[in-house]
Amino acid sequence: MNDLRAKREQMVHDQIAGRGVRDPAVLEAMRAVPREAFLPPELEEFAYHDTPLPIAVGQTISQPYIVALMTEALRLRPSDRVLEIGTGSGYAAAILGRIARQVYTIERHEDLAAVASRLLRELGFHSVHVHHGDGTLGWPEHAPFDAIVVTAGGPKVPRALLEQLAVGGRLVIPVGEDKDLQTLLRVTRTPDGRFVEEDLGGVRFVPLIGAEGWDAERVTRTRSLPSTVAHLIREVAEPFQDLDEADLGPLLERVGRSRLVLIGEATHGTSEFYRLRARITRELIRSRGFNIVAVEADWPDAMRVNRYVRAQSNGDRPWRAFARFPTWMWRNHEVLEFVEWLREWNAARSPEQTAGFFGLDLYSLYTSIRLVLDYLDRVDPVAARVARERYGCLTPWEGDAATYGRAAISGRYRVCEKEAVAMLRDMIKSQVEYSDRDGERYFDAVQNARLIADAERYYRVMYYGGVESWNLRDRHMFETLQRLLDFHGPESKAILWAHNSHLGDARATEMGARGELNVGQLCREAHGERTFSIGFGTDHGTVAAASVWDAPVEAMRVRPSHPQSYERLCHDSSVAAFFLHLREPVRPEVRLELEAARLERAIGVIYRPDTELQSHYFHATLPHQFDEYIWLDETEAVRAVAASTARGFPHAHPFAPYGRS
Repeated sequence: MNDLRAKREQMVHDQIAGRGVRDPAVLEAMRAVPREAFLPPELEEFAYHDTPLPIAVGQTISQPYIVALMTEALRLRPSDRVLEIGTGSGYAAAILGRIARQVYTIERHEDLAAVASRLLRELGFHSVHVHHGDGTLGWPEHAPFDAIVVTAGGPKVPRALLEQLAVGGRLVIPVGEDKDLQTLLRVTRTPDGRFVEEDLGGVRFVPLIGAEGWDAERVTRTRSLPSTVAHLIREVAEPFQDLDEADLGPLLERVGRSRLVLIGEATHGTSEFYRLRARITRELIRSRGFNIVAVEADWPDAMRVNRYVRAQSNGDRPWRAFARFPTWMWRNHEVLEFVEWLREWNAARSPEQTAGFFGLDLYSLYTSIRLVLDYLDRVDPVAARVARERYGCLTPWEGDAATYGRAAISGRYRVCEKEAVAMLRDMIKSQVEYSDRDGERYFDAVQNARLIADAERYYRVMYYGGVESWNLRDRHMFETLQRLLDFHGPESKAILWAHNSHLGDARATEMGARGELNVGQLCREAHGERTFSIGFGTDHGTVAAASVWDAPVEAMRVRPSHPQSYERLCHDSSVAAFFLHLREPVRPEVRLELEAARLERAIGVIYRPDTELQSHYFHATLPHQFDEYIWLDETEAVRAVAASTARGFPHAHPFAPYGRS
């Protein structure tokens, strides 16, 4: 119990206060109410993860941050009388009950209403009153209300709720014509009878069912029986038998004149994803003139590959690329095969016709520091001495950058942001002097300096919760991509390799509801229709992953997909492998049928099959997330490059144990 109390306190600190909720009453309520009491016993360990969790009758208990955000938006006073629409587990009602004088909450599912009512009484929330009924009609017998909160998304604000709002009262509700994507509104009733709306941002809630919400039968009709959807997928899918022989012609035609092709993966360790992604990339380079391959890897490590495939000297001290966890993500035979192909392709072409291999990620803080110092030692020894003094602020934490972040935010060590930013500014000011000697080396050095500044901040904000650190990382990756495009000129074209969660548009997933953005969203916002995104999926097989961070890689068995997931629909199509076009499918009803939000699986470098639903599934709207979806029903783990194999590589090879140039 003490452990859960500590986790609750940490959750409030990191996920609630750390993300901008400031109302002391809301923070105290979040600290006081035991979320685990509203969950099935088997989900207790996930009580203080900042994520929705399943409860009875296909419903979920809301994400803690969303509960806190909506509660704060109500601007509650201790004397207030509150109406809640959508009792669910009763958790949010309990939070409201800790702050307001009286809470009236309505649930349309009778079983849920009964369970929540009993639980709230047992926990001592006697000022919370539960009613089974149509929430869109409110509870007129107890009106007017000082505040009304609606935990489901409607097509418009119900008139009945507006009428039951007291003068000066606040109504917080998700509203949108799309049943799966809404805008969170705060509506305030003024003394002269007007209703003033404020936009609080994009959210994703289940549909608000009722007389003044969505029609239950219509909502049900929008999602056909899974067997019907699976049959439709079977009819329109473009099947293939062999990865090496699959006809890529139709896919390349759909890519058209795109400048960016985003190729995802549903795991960080599936051989078929890597192999087919590499094959598509080869065809885009060969036939469409793409000249940038930008991957979810650290910038300096990928630069080792870039110099190898372009037969350039490394020009720095020997070091091993892709040496940090998870090594198998890039040091595998599938990537090795592509790297060797790219080197061979480039060898037959002039420098301006070659394709490069670049990293977008920011975890290489100390490698980047060393490489900036090496660069300045060669071109400007005086600036190198200044850099050593500035970066010396970060040097004590070289063994563990995350520890620096923890020490800095706790006040036990000074923040090094000023020094990192100053060094970056000095290098940018010296562009004319430095770049005249070697423009590519200067570009590399400045990107390392940018990475240092962003990584320093990243390791601090990661302790405040997932949204800010996730957004900082994906913005860094997108901005790195933009700089690559700018550096290579207006005719440059880029192929991105990263996880589905980075490349599928975040606005079409529950990530967007949490306030998270991603590379895919930023690419669409900046490049519009010239962005073409491809997602991958699988049902079962094996995956290269670890059970916990820094643990050895294992070939882990992937469980068959969840019955309510997109993956299960594809599996039930009985087509083992196929391309599914989503942007403008040959039968528009495919897009319509798949627009209803469903579960989607995401396996990263860690896989927890025993808690797969809670750990690896999220809600998404597939046709808005990707332009194309590639399905491979059964897949195998990538094959990591063994140390014995690496010892046989030439010294200049990026996978060699030390790789001196």
